[in-house]
Amino acid sequence: MPLLRLTRRATLVSAALMTASTLLPLPASAAEEPRRGGTLVIGSTQTPRHLNGAVQSGIATAMPSTQVFASPLRFDDKWNPQPYLAESWKLADDARSLTLKLRKDAVFHDGKPITSADVAFSVMAIKANHPFATMLGPVEKVDTPDAYTAIIRMSVPHPAIVLAMSPALCPILPKHIYGDGQDLKNHPRNTTDVIGSGPFRVTEFKPSQRIVLERFYKFFLPGKPYLDKVIFNVTPDMASLVLGLERGDVQMLPFATLPTDLKRLANDPKVSLTSKGYDGIGPLNWLAFNTAKKPLSDVQVRKAIATSIDKNFITKALMGGFATVSDGPLVASSPFAVPDLVRYPLDLKKAAEMLDAAGYKAGAGGERFKLTIDYLPGGDDQQKNVAEYIRGQLKKVGIAVEVRASADFPAWAKRLASHDFDMSMDLVFNWGDPIIGVHRTYLSTNIKPIVWTNTQSYANPKVDELLNTAGSLADPTQRKAYYATFQKIVTDELPIEFINQVPYHTIASKKVGNVPTTIWGPLSPLDEVYLK
Repeated sequence: MPLLRLTRRATLVSAALMTASTLLPLPASAAEEPRRGGTLVIGSTQTPRHLNGAVQSGIATAMPSTQVFASPLRFDDKWNPQPYLAESWKLADDARSLTLKLRKDAVFHDGKPITSADVAFSVMAIKANHPFATMLGPVEKVDTPDAYTAIIRMSVPHPAIVLAMSPALCPILPKHIYGDGQDLKNHPRNTTDVIGSGPFRVTEFKPSQRIVLERFYKFFLPGKPYLDKVIFNVTPDMASLVLGLERGDVQMLPFATLPTDLKRLANDPKVSLTSKGYDGIGPLNWLAFNTAKKPLSDVQVRKAIATSIDKNFITKALMGGFATVSDGPLVASSPFAVPDLVRYPLDLKKAAEMLDAAGYKAGAGGERFKLTIDYLPGGDDQQKNVAEYIRGQLKKVGIAVEVRASADFPAWAKRLASHDFDMSMDLVFNWGDPIIGVHRTYLSTNIKPIVWTNTQSYANPKVDELLNTAGSLADPTQRKAYYATFQKIVTDELPIEFINQVPYHTIASKKVGNVPTTIWGPLSPLDEVYLK
């Protein structure tokens, strides 16, 4: 139950007032002496619009952003918070304030010192601009009693606040640059002359081509980073990245899922594969229903569709056995996940009977009604292939399905955001704590024209009450009880048919030391990574 320890652990660590000298090497595999120097080339199919993770979620921005911007805390592979910009921290017993004691020797890439004013500015900027509205929703203000103390004050107990201090979620921005009154989401310094305080500074940014980061020699952790340079080689063509890895042009491929690549590279003696490093991300692949449209507004129709899908076939045959079945809104590694869910084993006869009972009897030719299914572009193994399989299965029970492709992510996102869909495959992250990554999908107050909100238009006052209460409790045992009821209701009402946990892997040359395997994996600072 790693996350259940989080609050208590944070308090215990802060009581000890950890200093820079107590910093623990995060990766556990550093048995050999890391070498300094070299360039790490990371292959990525993700194209970032900009590099400011304070106003943008997702892999594309977070991978480079966590190298450029430091955060108050970081986490090890056991969900334990570790010092980063904050030497120590203390979560109040009532979980309504978090006190951060900052290092006094940290500077931004332009040499300006990092103070509590930067932390206060950044926390409030994230609250105002980040897509995860519930992540810092309870934060009322940040007090700065001195230059190196920041006290985050909240209106209600907020148990996710410590995790929200992670690199991918809380980059500390320089107030002297971003506090000029311009819109942070479109600020010119998000893409040009980007200034952070992380282990690497930006020297080149071509969004759909490459990002070049060079070692920041005044990085606040002595002797870090080990690498001289990190290059993100960006292309939508995963095959070329795999070939690049085999040739040695690329040294690391994070977020790999394609079974053919995983099988092939698992037998390559020059590379290593690991699925470790994605616990915090918590990726789920699912089929979302638009519950505001007929006939999907009828829960019996949604249940009949779920009963027509064989998730074991999907994970074993379509995904080569690398994925695992998912039956609920929380990934299995979440301390709040429970086994008491409503499940829908494959039974085509039963599915047809359910549709009959719902009033959708088969007409001439055996067809009952038509639906469309969209899918997130890129990663066909998790999206398009599953959509095509579902189309075939639903045809067996009299539902005619048109699989709709989108030209690119913005086109698909626009369709979802405008609620212009019947069903859609989607890949969504838990982001460590349900408050951060799960509430957004089910709260009726979060039905918005924005992708990755409650675009299913699902509304249940009881679910709202359960989530809002669970999100305001400091006691993890009490929280789990509320989340258990929530999971039972959601799997019974099925605004979403959960398909599988995404089999993310990091593939790396064996010349790479300390491949990132903390709970945030590739979304962690790479200051510990080295080349052998």
